[in-house]
Amino acid sequence: MTQRAGDAASPEAMWRARRTTAYAMFALVVLVAFESFAVTTVMPQVADVLDGRSLYAFAFAGPLATGVVGMVVAGTWADRRGPAAPFTAGVALFVVGLLVAGAASTMPLLVVGRLAQGLGGGVVNVTLLVAVARAYPAVLHPRVFAWFSTAWVLPSIVGPALAGLVADLAGWRWVFLGVAVLVVPAAVPLLGAVRGLGRAGQDADVRGTDHPAQDDAAARRVGWALLVAVAVLALNLAAPLPAPWALVLAGGAAVTAVAASRPLLPPGALRGRPGLPSVILTRLLLPGAFFGAQVYVPYLLVERDGWGTTASGLGLSAAALAWSAASVAQGRLGVRLRSRTAVRIGTALVLAGVAGAAGATVLELPGGVVVAVWALAGAGMGFGSSRLNVLLLGWSAPQDQGRNSAANSIADSVGAALALALTGVVVVATGGAAGYTGPGPFVGAFALTAVLALGAVLVAPRVGVPPAERQVSGSVPGTAAASAPTT
Repeated sequence: MTQRAGDAASPEAMWRARRTTAYAMFALVVLVAFESFAVTTVMPQVADVLDGRSLYAFAFAGPLATGVVGMVVAGTWADRRGPAAPFTAGVALFVVGLLVAGAASTMPLLVVGRLAQGLGGGVVNVTLLVAVARAYPAVLHPRVFAWFSTAWVLPSIVGPALAGLVADLAGWRWVFLGVAVLVVPAAVPLLGAVRGLGRAGQDADVRGTDHPAQDDAAARRVGWALLVAVAVLALNLAAPLPAPWALVLAGGAAVTAVAASRPLLPPGALRGRPGLPSVILTRLLLPGAFFGAQVYVPYLLVERDGWGTTASGLGLSAAALAWSAASVAQGRLGVRLRSRTAVRIGTALVLAGVAGAAGATVLELPGGVVVAVWALAGAGMGFGSSRLNVLLLGWSAPQDQGRNSAANSIADSVGAALALALTGVVVVATGGAAGYTGPGPFVGAFALTAVLALGAVLVAPRVGVPPAERQVSGSVPGTAAASAPTT
């Protein structure tokens, strides 16, 4: 299934030859999307029932932290052995985590299930990126990632409402347990596809032979990933502490997490060097801004405006629909829209959405206004997220696809986990754990994530134009060839 250099088939012919794999990926992403919307929708109710408001942010940040470990392991594993084995292990861990969370009788136990779920999800995320890199030629990457985003459309429409209905009629536990039941049959067809990738000639070249030096390097990367996870978990545990101690622990843990993530990322990533390093840094800042703020949108609508669990999911649905629509638009534009331009548009829209949510909260505007402005942030993710994946693969040599895909996912998770943990500290410190006491806790959370969005806006112009995109752009009628990237 790997595209060879001499393959002159048209893009449509290449797409038809690979559509079975695309369908299988689509089905799995639909379930992952539903789980994301459903859990975010019911988590305010879960925190209330299990008396776990102080662990609200932890329930989101914890899986992202353990996901970093899964991503590092999966990146090395997929590069050297192919994606089949890590994909199987990841799906198994994901399902176990869902079952534990669904059966939890206390909030700490639910968090344990979420940690296992995050570990498995991190593995699955990287193996999907590797599968795209090896199964599809570069010209099809925008379309594949547009499909991924399109897979969020139906869950974004029915997910929050269905999750609220399930929680009201059968109990919140079935939001977790129902997804666990459906993931396995959805993953089986894709397992056959990724197993086929593992037997491809290119994959055999990439796997190579085991060497002690490679094993030592892989072990060090896992060690750094564990330190990142521990630091993020410690950061979340700082929230219930008295203010001075919470700030000290939160500051130390945040610095440790950033420092420990540095060896897991391409050189110069945290400094925003042009090209791949800036792609990775933007991937760290943009999801941090979006997801760090999004979990508080339904929480705000429930606590401040008195919306029910089902209605509060409208904020998520509006943003997800905007995300999908923007992603489809950029996919249809293809090489006519430079990836760097799409990322710049996306980061600006996310900043507008987060700042708009903060302004609507300060001014105590109706919940409908919050839902409307948050849709801007969703549109920004639709433009930016898909093209960041395209840029990642464009800057990656075949032998580095697993490692760079892992770095991409690590940056995504570290940024979101740090944002969620820090906003959790802010919300608890300002009285948000005791129920709605005013707009202060939510304004603090939105303001912090707006700073991250502003950072993404400043880094976005430095992501560059990979050579493959310059060549493809130059061959499309009406599209001027790109200038060389400043790397």
